[in-house]
Amino acid sequence: MNIRRRRLEAALTRRSARASGREGGFTLIELLLVVVIIGILAAIVVPKLVGRSEEAREAKAKGDLATFRTALGAYEVDNGRFPTSDQGLAALVMKPMTAPEPKKWKGPYIEGIEVPLDPWGFKYEYYFPGSRNPNGYDLFSLGPDGQPGTGDDVLN
Repeated sequence: MNIRRRRLEAALTRRSARASGREGGFTLIELLLVVVIIGILAAIVVPKLVGRSEEAREAKAKGDLATFRTALGAYEVDNGRFPTSDQGLAALVMKPMTAPEPKKWKGPYIEGIEVPLDPWGFKYEYYFPGSRNPNGYDLFSLGPDGQPGTGDDVLN
């Protein structure tokens, strides 16, 4: 008797759900409302995240420049002078073979087998003596546009 009663109740529940037209799904209005809400949230969040990637690249470039400054300082302590413009930052990775050849090179002064590129894929610029720093060196990234002397350059 109990089994018959349960079957009857289950059949009536299914029949009433079909009769009302609702079987647990979402209406088109509900789905559109969710899509609109997601669109509004994306419109608010995405612009904030996009600006962060450029800030992160600039922060990485500044960090790289700080690493180079430290390595150039160690190079100068060991050799009594900074690498020439021709020797460049490569002198921090491999002992230069061009004049003036360092006598007490104790490198490599930075990790890796070559000098890393800036976050925008360009070489870091190094000049000794520098035009901005005549008693030292100029070290900078060309920034996103890859052009020297523009406002987006990341300077030492």
